[in-house]
Amino acid sequence: MRIVAVANQKGGVGKTTTSQALTAGLADKGYKVLGIDLDPQGNLSSACGSVNYNVPTIYELMKREVTAEETIQHMNGGYDIIPSNIMLAGAEQELSQTGKEHRLKEAIAAVSDNYDYIIVDTPPSLGVLTVNAFTAASDILIPTTAGIFATTGINQLNETVKSVQKYCNPNVKITGILFTRFNPRANISKQIKELTEQLSQYISAPIYKTYIRSAVAVEEAQANRVDIFDYAEKSTVSEDYKAFIEEFLKGEQE
Repeated sequence: MRIVAVANQKGGVGKTTTSQALTAGLADKGYKVLGIDLDPQGNLSSACGSVNYNVPTIYELMKREVTAEETIQHMNGGYDIIPSNIMLAGAEQELSQTGKEHRLKEAIAAVSDNYDYIIVDTPPSLGVLTVNAFTAASDILIPTTAGIFATTGINQLNETVKSVQKYCNPNVKITGILFTRFNPRANISKQIKELTEQLSQYISAPIYKTYIRSAVAVEEAQANRVDIFDYAEKSTVSEDYKAFIEEFLKGEQE
């Protein structure tokens, strides 16, 4: 069982899109997958079609008010989701006790063995929620766009990972960096990719050979609350994510 935290403190880099594609794509291959929405914005929940507002969320789970089983929703894509909503924004202040970094890991312990993969969509910050994701995770996947602010932030994220490795989870590692919304013909994209390649060597994390091209189908799929494979199976972005999942699985086996 692998727990993959999809993280980058820069917003707009495709974290939720990648989390949803990875969750749906792995489920389509027959794996048992749980997606966890750890972002107070609840974008993964919405994109996956989680509309049952009577079900408890990750917020109540991390406050130990409910069990993991009570929060799980079964999606049409053959995977499960633990949803989120804006109430989770208060977790930064409310989770102040000793051991707060372990709340997510403890909360999902009872159901973890039911899945092959757990994919955690994190908020665009390096606060207590993201640290909880890193503490629970075996792997960290960093989506990034070919923009200077998105790529330079990876170094700061790496420092947070090092801290988590030292104090909370020595086994977590950065699995790789995935370029999203990428235009291989743009000169700036090439320059940023070269910069990120240097950075990946510095933080000892590979860059995936697959990159995800820009496509309006992503926003359309999320607006329709379905994954990109169901919405536009033959789109370029769908093909890219399928190739990425193959590369991701190959890396898991090595």
